[in-house]
Amino acid sequence: MADQVEFQSRMSDADALMWTIEKDPLLRSTITTVMVFDRRIDPDRLRRRLDRVSRVIPRLRQRVQGHPFSVAPPRWDIDPNFDLAYHLRFAWVGSPPGADDGSGPGHPGRAGTLRDVLDLAAPIAMQGFDRARPLWEFTLVDGLAGDRCALITKIHHAITDGVGGMKLMMELLDLEREGTDDTLLPDEPLAAARGEGGRMADAVVYEGRRQLANLAHLAHSAVSQAGRLTSDPLGIGTEVLTTAGSVVRMVSPATAPLSPLMTERSLSVRFDTIVVGLDPMKRAAKLVGGRLNDAFVAGVTGGLARYHHELGADCDHLRMTMPINIRNEATASVAGNQFAPARFSVPVGIADPLARMNAGRELMASQRREPGLALSDALAGIINRLPATASTGLFGSMLKGIDFVTSNVPGPPLPVYLVGARLERQIAFGPMTGAATNITLVSYIDELNIGINTDPKAVAEPERFVRCLRDSFDEIIDLA
Repeated sequence: MADQVEFQSRMSDADALMWTIEKDPLLRSTITTVMVFDRRIDPDRLRRRLDRVSRVIPRLRQRVQGHPFSVAPPRWDIDPNFDLAYHLRFAWVGSPPGADDGSGPGHPGRAGTLRDVLDLAAPIAMQGFDRARPLWEFTLVDGLAGDRCALITKIHHAITDGVGGMKLMMELLDLEREGTDDTLLPDEPLAAARGEGGRMADAVVYEGRRQLANLAHLAHSAVSQAGRLTSDPLGIGTEVLTTAGSVVRMVSPATAPLSPLMTERSLSVRFDTIVVGLDPMKRAAKLVGGRLNDAFVAGVTGGLARYHHELGADCDHLRMTMPINIRNEATASVAGNQFAPARFSVPVGIADPLARMNAGRELMASQRREPGLALSDALAGIINRLPATASTGLFGSMLKGIDFVTSNVPGPPLPVYLVGARLERQIAFGPMTGAATNITLVSYIDELNIGINTDPKAVAEPERFVRCLRDSFDEIIDLA
């Protein structure tokens, strides 16, 4: 079981922006995960588990309630029509014994593969959410070889980010095979009875309190900086200009990709995955005084360089988006989004893996120091005040020139279980929001499962793309 998870009654400005910009379907923020288990899962036990979890985590029973004239971000309200049967679906891959698939009567059937599950998950991820319902869907998949199964989870990014998603997932999973007693159910969360007037009044009160808190914070900052203004006016001025420059870099348009190859975009996706060892990747990163993420990004950029080279489209730099976790002690228990999106150009033309890893380490360290990152939610609030069409267009201009997205999410270091079945692999596929590919790493025990989400219009040869990534990660591991 996870530690206590906190939820806010309303979206943050950053969450609300992700919700608003889906006016353009290319900017959808859907997180899809494929989990593979060592045995079949009893559907009735899974239903009971999800029923219990949706009571413990009311967010899973809440829908988004917004109003075009509201002064506050949309709020989360209990869906009075919540139907677990809508959110939990069932599927089969391969073919069961005796199925009429052209093999003739009495054939033994074909066991499903991970490739089958990924091909099933892709169109699920492409579909937009029903905005009148809670923003999640699970699909239990049977038919895998060895009497195993898979669970495809789909959740909207407005609910949480990768780190927060792991907090939620640990409410679903157990640390022992027998796990939780799901026969004892907490009470169902009740829908609030609010009329239109009550909703508007609640929004005014919420926004008033928030603005008072912002004013208090500004007043405290002004008092703390007053002494410096007299003693170090040049330093204050330099900080202001530095922050302003950082903000300009964050919101500046980037409408054209840097890649000469991955230029087209569509609404389709393809899912692939590779697995690498956790320890050798960490050892490789230590060679340059770095961390796991430095080796991960070096593996990704090396793979992208190989792919471009093999197709005769060499390039020196590509534009990357990387979410930077900004959780602190005060927000550690919050399950919502607590990240700032860093967007910057990275070198991919460095052949030597050590030099590439070191260059990436220094670049990403500088990005984490960008003063504008601390203002990302405030900037989202400003953009949210624009009409939906304008905010979508502005944010789209910042994202549609992105070549690739990387994300690194720490997963469970110990084996975990779901109603008696042991988790073997957990593969996350992050949203591309206008990029050509999103490559997401999730650690589990001693392995790194890397989910590769590509736009088929941008990555025309996905098998070659995956091989180039695998070869690049092998090169990084060989350093260890």
